[in-house]
Amino acid sequence: MDSAEAGVPDERLVEQVRAGNGAAYEELIRRHKQKIFCMAARIARDSLELEEIAQEVFVKAYEKLASYRGDAPFGHWLARIATNTCYDYLRKRKQRRVEVSVDLHEWKLEAPAETQGTEPKELAALARALEGLRPDERMVLTLLELEEKSVKETAYIMDISEGNVKVRAHRARKALKVLLEKELNHG
Repeated sequence: MDSAEAGVPDERLVEQVRAGNGAAYEELIRRHKQKIFCMAARIARDSLELEEIAQEVFVKAYEKLASYRGDAPFGHWLARIATNTCYDYLRKRKQRRVEVSVDLHEWKLEAPAETQGTEPKELAALARALEGLRPDERMVLTLLELEEKSVKETAYIMDISEGNVKVRAHRARKALKVLLEKELNHG
């Protein structure tokens, strides 16, 4: 895609992709790749899985491009696909009982005072507590706390109401606190 086409709005690129312009889809990928990789990095255990998740997001987006109506910005529509793909990976992993690695220094959740010193023991306890959350709990906290999405954006991405986002976030934080206290008391 040449530099003149680089300034084309996403919605126009979508129209071009629908008309068979592969270069337009490459431009959409280029524009949104970093955002998708950042979302996937919160879930992926390694670089191979990160690549796999991101690739799956872009394949699903391409396959579903006909359903994009333009009601919201393309980036939001793509973020919803990425969230659902990450959510699927979390569910699969939980079913297989595979350990999840988490970069705990990036979490901005309110943790009990005894965990705020970032001692290895407390960080390990927080990692285990996070693994114990249900996928929907972990996803809502990821979007709100890690991705710093608003309640409205999180509702759109998760395809639930804003009230439901608030309820799920409250319950997820409460569940995380219980799990963390259990980990700290038994770890």
